[in-house]
Amino acid sequence: MIGRFPVGEKNCITDVHGVKVGHVTLDSPLNEGEHACTGVTAILPHGDNLFQQKVVGASYILNGFGKTTGLVQVNELGLIESPIMLTNTFGIPAVSQGTLEYMLERNAEIGDTTGTINIVVGECNDSRLNSIRKFPIEPKHAIECIQQASSDVSAEGAIGAGKGMICFGYKGGIGSSSRIVEDYTIGCLVLSNFGRPEDFQSEQYKVKEAIPVPTFPKPADGSIMIVLATDAPLSSRQLKRVAKRCGIGLGRTGSHFSNGSGDVVIAFSTANKVAHFTEESVETSIQLRDDHPIMNDLFQGAAEVTEEAILNSMSQAVTTEGRMGNIAYAYPFD
Repeated sequence: MIGRFPVGEKNCITDVHGVKVGHVTLDSPLNEGEHACTGVTAILPHGDNLFQQKVVGASYILNGFGKTTGLVQVNELGLIESPIMLTNTFGIPAVSQGTLEYMLERNAEIGDTTGTINIVVGECNDSRLNSIRKFPIEPKHAIECIQQASSDVSAEGAIGAGKGMICFGYKGGIGSSSRIVEDYTIGCLVLSNFGRPEDFQSEQYKVKEAIPVPTFPKPADGSIMIVLATDAPLSSRQLKRVAKRCGIGLGRTGSHFSNGSGDVVIAFSTANKVAHFTEESVETSIQLRDDHPIMNDLFQGAAEVTEEAILNSMSQAVTTEGRMGNIAYAYPFD
């Protein structure tokens, strides 16, 4: 077990009540050695209408070599009003389009009688295994991903957006974990795609004899997307403080936030929902005090769930063959 806090019932981000996760995976040969080895993952903060009932959110950039949509407005207003979507780098336009279509279908007023909507999408570069230049991701995959999201235990490893991802030279992808911190739950889902084999702090974890890994062409710095959820009543500013501590868990595994690595945290709280439509000029909410000991526990919980989610992304992954015969081997955990 990683850390000192007890894990949630499912040890998954869906232990935070209301949170749902969905995956769509593409795994099919194309022409001339090319291969669709990629996918989409959706994280829904709750199962109701996210545009009409927004959640408090924030993001924190550990290293900014990444391509995301929507985070400027998230940090400006402190709200998230769409599913949080993950995919490959070149899949962002299609996933944004599909997510937008899904939300417009359910909210006729968007862009008509009210403002537009802020779609949130994050990415990692899976071009070692996936024929990213062939644009295998289509808008329909994002829609399907959201539609089949559930509060069940999320599948991990080479699934959804994690299908073509590589972590510490071995197969990475989707990983999740949760902790119970006093009366609150904190959960994490990662899309791991970073690090060199020699960076991995394997001596901390029980492993079998390491197997050789192939040397892939550059770029090799990779990235990680970290989505953090909690039911603790936190403001956007407090969420950002908690999100910073995800970097501790990331660093424990061996990452040093490489020059070419996009290391991004997106955090939200389900405790206070904010209505889009209201005639009130004042709104009230409850939040934890910054100087209460529970905040330090949430900081530690954020580090623990991030570290374990990364390990789960590797331990649940399977050896995967992709474009041009490239193979990412599963790490030999005991």
